[in-house]
Amino acid sequence: MRDPSAQPVQPPKHATIMHDGASLSKLVEREIIPRLVASYPVTSTQATLGDSDQITAEEVDGFAPLSLHVEADALLEYVEAILRRGVGIDSILVDLLAPAARRLGEYWEDDRCDFVDVTMGLWRLQEIVHELGARLPVERQAGPGRRALFASLVGDQHSFGTVVIEELFCREGWLTDRMAEASTPDLLERVACEWFDLIGLTITCDCHIASLPSIIAALRNVSRNPRLCVMVGGRIFAEDPALAIRLGANGTAPDAKVAVKVAAELVDALMTEAAN
Repeated sequence: MRDPSAQPVQPPKHATIMHDGASLSKLVEREIIPRLVASYPVTSTQATLGDSDQITAEEVDGFAPLSLHVEADALLEYVEAILRRGVGIDSILVDLLAPAARRLGEYWEDDRCDFVDVTMGLWRLQEIVHELGARLPVERQAGPGRRALFASLVGDQHSFGTVVIEELFCREGWLTDRMAEASTPDLLERVACEWFDLIGLTITCDCHIASLPSIIAALRNVSRNPRLCVMVGGRIFAEDPALAIRLGANGTAPDAKVAVKVAAELVDALMTEAAN
């Protein structure tokens, strides 16, 4: 998993990986992360790997700037060190990678790095998502032919959330697909041509809120599935969950892990309602 355009952070001169047997993950932990974090005014002044089975805020603080500077395989080494202490894959996706991606977006908005840097950082995070997903078998079956389409809308350039949520749904047995920066006509055409049980819209740009009710209504009008379930996600819905219903969606969830459970319940409820 190589990123040929990246400029890897060079190890300190006193680091002797081959001679003292230190792993790359130890080098990242002890040498690279503190120097990177020191270069960014983040909350923590130093990030270290903890001993618990939970992701710490300090790890997110360190991992986000790290993704801007090192290759994807070095990031994976760091993630594997966290996995070895008992942190689950779902927590890696939701509690480390997704917050790190949001932090990169904040760097861009605050002019602390440019669009290319953020794009490369997100590309490396996506490589980790795909690498972890490829190692794991599907754990459960969501139901015969249950399909979901996840999409971000035009203007949401950095919609890493759709990558994470698609991976989690896929692991739960859903048949999934994803559209990035989908225009409304393209999204409607896709839903009109294929059967989907669930449409998940990730909204990271507030400019889409005003048009969202008409988009959701149009999706239901053209859908081949008369019981289509529409879920929405993003920062604004985490702050005001009731807004999802007011805009015409079936529901929302605070994070991708909860979204899997909520989606199954909503789709089952729609099927039961139709049967009755």
